[in-house]
Amino acid sequence: MGASPVLPPVIVVGAGQGGLQVAESLRSEGFSGDILLLGAEHHAPYHRPPLSKGLLLGETTAGQVLIRQPAVFDKKGITLRTGTRVAGLDPAARQIVLETGERLEYQALVLATGARPRRLPVPGADARGVHSIRTLDDAQAIGAELAAAENVVVIGGGFIGLEMAAVARKLGKAVTVVEAADRLMARVVAPPVSDHYRALHEGHGVTILFGTAVAGIAVEDGTARGVRCADGTMLPADLVVLGIGVEPETVLAEGAGLVCDRGVVVDGCGRTSHPDIYAIGDCAARRLPDGQCQRLESVQNAVELGKACAAAIVGPDKPFIAAPWFWSDQYDAKLQMVGLSAGHDTVVARQDGATCSWFYFKDGRLIAIDSVNRPADHMAGRKLLAGPNVLTPEMAADGAYPLKDAMTAPVA
Repeated sequence: MGASPVLPPVIVVGAGQGGLQVAESLRSEGFSGDILLLGAEHHAPYHRPPLSKGLLLGETTAGQVLIRQPAVFDKKGITLRTGTRVAGLDPAARQIVLETGERLEYQALVLATGARPRRLPVPGADARGVHSIRTLDDAQAIGAELAAAENVVVIGGGFIGLEMAAVARKLGKAVTVVEAADRLMARVVAPPVSDHYRALHEGHGVTILFGTAVAGIAVEDGTARGVRCADGTMLPADLVVLGIGVEPETVLAEGAGLVCDRGVVVDGCGRTSHPDIYAIGDCAARRLPDGQCQRLESVQNAVELGKACAAAIVGPDKPFIAAPWFWSDQYDAKLQMVGLSAGHDTVVARQDGATCSWFYFKDGRLIAIDSVNRPADHMAGRKLLAGPNVLTPEMAADGAYPLKDAMTAPVA
């Protein structure tokens, strides 16, 4: 009897947290074939959340953000190639094409290509001293300039921008946040949370300009020296950090004819519109039961969809169905979010000094909880949203009511 044919590897394009999760979960699911993990960056997989927090404060080193030490890849039989860019896909041949022209065959392909920072389309945005923060190299470049900077302007009042503002204030810098909307984190949190964080940042000395557009970056000798607002205001700046969101990296998927809708469209297992091609993490948009597509940018989404993808490749399916959760550290305030508050019609709060939780309901049903320094509420919310949802606005408004009781209360 002849030997079994050697199958090509499972190839994972993108060596971030999601891509690494796919590779490791393939092994835990019992996959014994070859696994090739390709990363465009020259670093091994690393944690991104510390980049805008501990790394800039000097509390974390570049070595400490690595998810796994190099020996782990050999031990698990995962081939990691860093500094490797993919130029295109050839689904008909089951091959990918590297920038070098090399072709690699796959038995299954996973796109974990992430997202790229939005560019600021104004004059001077490419000057020295203007940075986005997405990669380890970005964070190290910002850190090298932050020590000597006096005036820091952050463009964008979302998670990344506000985390950057908090770091700069902790280091004693003068900080101005320029936000086009009328409140902070408007895309992801409800007004009560925005108000809480406005008070938090202004209490730490941050100047926040709302409803303000940027017209350009003032540049001297190739280096940023200020930010010019559309109303004519000139803000002095020797460091400008952009936090205006990201765009999913869908170029490879679009070039291969995969269905995309503000992300590579996938099911709960990461399957795309093409057999044997999957997508996970920030580049993926999950198709919901109502036909809408939802793209989430979080560690949890990358990790859990990565696990589901690996299970689907090996079989049987284990779709990702958990409620989404996120977090953000700013100063000594930890914001933890579970569920999605968009569309809520009722919000009630539990507050005790600087700690607070907001409970969001739609048609009397709990859909999300946002908490600041109340981890027990957050963990209870993850359990409530994972099963029968019996918490009412009246229960949530009663600070003496134990949330754990709502997990076991009979459904009416």
